[in-house]
Amino acid sequence: MPHEPQPHPADELDAEAVRTWSSLALAALGRAREDIDAINVYPVADADTGTNLYLTAESADRGLAEAFPEVTDGTAPTSLAEAVRAWAHGALVGARGNSGTILAQLLRGVADVLGDEPAAPGERAGQGPGGLLARALTRAAEEAYAAVAHPVEGTMLTVADAAARAGEAAGAAAGTAVDVARAAYDGARAALAETPGQLAALGRAGVVDAGGCGLVVVFGALWQALSGQEPVAEPVRGRAVPVPQSPDPCAQEEDGPAYEVIYLLEATEAAVGELRERLDGLGDSLVVVGGDGLWNVHVHVDDPGAAVEAGVVAGRPYRIRITHFGDERRRARGERAQRAVVAVVPGEGLAGLCGEAGATPVLVRPGEPPAVAELLDAVRRAHAREVVLLPGGAELRAAAAAAAEQARAEGVRVAVIPTRSAVQGLAALAVHDPEGSFDEDVVAMTAAAGATRYGELAVAERQSFTSAGICQAGDVLGLIDGDVAVIGSGLAETAEAVLDRMLGSGGELVTLVLGPDVPDAVAERLETYVQQGHLAVDTVTYRGGRYSAPLLVGVE
Repeated sequence: MPHEPQPHPADELDAEAVRTWSSLALAALGRAREDIDAINVYPVADADTGTNLYLTAESADRGLAEAFPEVTDGTAPTSLAEAVRAWAHGALVGARGNSGTILAQLLRGVADVLGDEPAAPGERAGQGPGGLLARALTRAAEEAYAAVAHPVEGTMLTVADAAARAGEAAGAAAGTAVDVARAAYDGARAALAETPGQLAALGRAGVVDAGGCGLVVVFGALWQALSGQEPVAEPVRGRAVPVPQSPDPCAQEEDGPAYEVIYLLEATEAAVGELRERLDGLGDSLVVVGGDGLWNVHVHVDDPGAAVEAGVVAGRPYRIRITHFGDERRRARGERAQRAVVAVVPGEGLAGLCGEAGATPVLVRPGEPPAVAELLDAVRRAHAREVVLLPGGAELRAAAAAAAEQARAEGVRVAVIPTRSAVQGLAALAVHDPEGSFDEDVVAMTAAAGATRYGELAVAERQSFTSAGICQAGDVLGLIDGDVAVIGSGLAETAEAVLDRMLGSGGELVTLVLGPDVPDAVAERLETYVQQGHLAVDTVTYRGGRYSAPLLVGVE
């Protein structure tokens, strides 16, 4: 049940104020998201800034509600510090796009100040609520600027800075928290109106900055939460200055990187410093936010696999999202792609590979299969009239079917191809024909997947009975079509035995997907083994990346 904003004392800054601010900001962004999407031209004209801000705010609000379930029945958390930290963490783990990632860092800056527990109630460096709020807004702007590799004026960073400076002035004049919030809101609105003159792309299109527009909504919600009054005006909508719009504003950015890559990353601060340098050389629009071991990474690149690999070098990336801007630009023009593919894959390298092939990947980690909501989200992100869904495992077929059913109710034609392994998904992708008819494409992809026998090598965790006999902990298990067929002591030897059995009934192509800890020498040995024993069979090798099995084998 959504939180109902409560009347609030004029100069009290507590957990209930944060909860009210969060609820009001989410509701206001929900009302404004389409207007904000419509004026999104920078850094990429993909018409999703309002949506990304809303989804980030939704995740932040959910994080706060989950941390303090009692909030939903009208009672307040006991600690302001705990509330703001939960709010900022929720934004961090659910940040979407460039604008949402920056918003997450702004909330972290607020939490860094308001989350600093005082020695006694009301005592924080001798400041009252007004001065404390002003300092929090200043920290938020500073941290947001620091998170962006190459800050640009005329964006939401400019709006955040102007709001912070206005709030500081009000706080220095011994203003209340309401005074500071009102000053920040007015400062943000004034700065937003100036953005078309600061950023050429906005001036050409005749719009204000979309991210800045969303930030004005958030500051308006802050003032309303503390004062109980409606914001003095709606955020600037549509065109802000009478400059003719170019015939195709989307075309202005089509020479930029082709992909947006976002992931959460568990890593040290030192490793993240090196990651920033590496990603800065790969693309642009780099924003890395977070701290204390958990980060949200956002970058625009032409090589999404390299961006993910950089995260693997730095630490443990997960919740990887790869978006192709061609699809987003079609959406910006009100168009849907005719057809798209969504592929569930058990490895970061495979996710990058599928992304490069034009599919929308869903990364699955061992023991953490994606839920129906995650698959449905991927279908929606594909933004196509027709979607082919590759679940990649028998255990995911029910979730895939449920997601497909919900998507069909939204008007999307969805076909689920019952792939049981990632190698079957790769085979299906190889014959995918987006220009042909939907039915013919689905039949061809289904046939290619069905004609691919699949194998997997795994390490036994304990003694157990298998279809090939009794295995001991540490044994290498060779599975063929889901059943244990070989029990061995070494990876390479067991893989050769699996290949012998799989190629016994013929084959033209062997696909090997190596896990993160498997040396290249194993791949070379297996390639040579196939070449010597089966002269007419070709071999292709991929790196599965983190979360991939030690070895996946496909025979077509």
